[in-house]
Amino acid sequence: MTQLRSSAAWRLFSFNWLPIGLMAAALALGMALTGFSIKPASLLIPLDAAAIYIGVAYYNVCVPHRRDPTVVFVLGSTAQLVLITLIMTPMTYVAATAGLPMADANLDYLDRALGLDWHGYFSFVYAHPQLIAAVVLCYSLIGLPVFAIPVALGMTRRYRPLQEFTLAFALALIMTTVISALVPALGTYDQLGIKPDPDIFTPGGYLDTVRDLPLVRDGSLRELDIAKLVGIVTFPSFHAAAAVLYLWALWSVWWLRPLALITNAAMLLATPIGGGHYFVDVIAGAAVAVAAIVMAQRIGAWLIEPAASPTAAATAEAPVAVAVAAEAVKIAP
Repeated sequence: MTQLRSSAAWRLFSFNWLPIGLMAAALALGMALTGFSIKPASLLIPLDAAAIYIGVAYYNVCVPHRRDPTVVFVLGSTAQLVLITLIMTPMTYVAATAGLPMADANLDYLDRALGLDWHGYFSFVYAHPQLIAAVVLCYSLIGLPVFAIPVALGMTRRYRPLQEFTLAFALALIMTTVISALVPALGTYDQLGIKPDPDIFTPGGYLDTVRDLPLVRDGSLRELDIAKLVGIVTFPSFHAAAAVLYLWALWSVWWLRPLALITNAAMLLATPIGGGHYFVDVIAGAAVAVAAIVMAQRIGAWLIEPAASPTAAATAEAPVAVAVAAEAVKIAP
């Protein structure tokens, strides 16, 4: 127990409760100020699951004959990731009440200024039924690694990288939510006047935003059902941020690299179509992920090596994050 509690991973794991607590406090305050409420029944399943995971994790820390670090970190980190998602998804609704002018025209202009043809990309994918099916599948992959990464890193005893991933995931969601409040947007389909045939393709992520964002902005949606929330963020794309974060987290497990590269590249490619995201949303999302990774590594170095220079330690690791993100962005259209 002493060895576990003095480990670098345990320090990071314990620290990760701080941003989770601050996020929860910010959500409570934001909801009080904006008149939001959450249906209590919709919280039962995720909160119960997180409580069970946390209970088993700390039981393994406190009971002498247990002390299994894999159980501690896999279940503990999974619980933290569940709570982060549970808090930040409704927080995107609170952030949307800022009501700043919609930025779709500006985002579309940036795409065109960069020579990125969203309409042409959509037309190519739409003309190939196999690609449409792949878009639907790959866009939905965002939730799976949240549970798979703790298992993969925990079972291979990469406990510190798992805690850095958890922290980076939280920081990326915070940055994405704040920026989305400052640069609100619906997405590409209405802006470009594109209406896919629902019998061929339905951009579910985009339609969820189109359904909920106007209702939040005009004040008619204030009661939230956690099971039905989607995270109403267009710029920057959290799908893009997640793809970079997942690829970075799994890169240390060499035998998972091919699968991680293929699946996360596919999610990046699917993001513009599946979520109605501008290409600049994808670029900005990748940039958010890189910033979150560097920040998580700096905080980790500060916590773990207090006698050394955290800046030097993080600076040495930062190029790895930047390199992985650069490769991911190259794959994006």
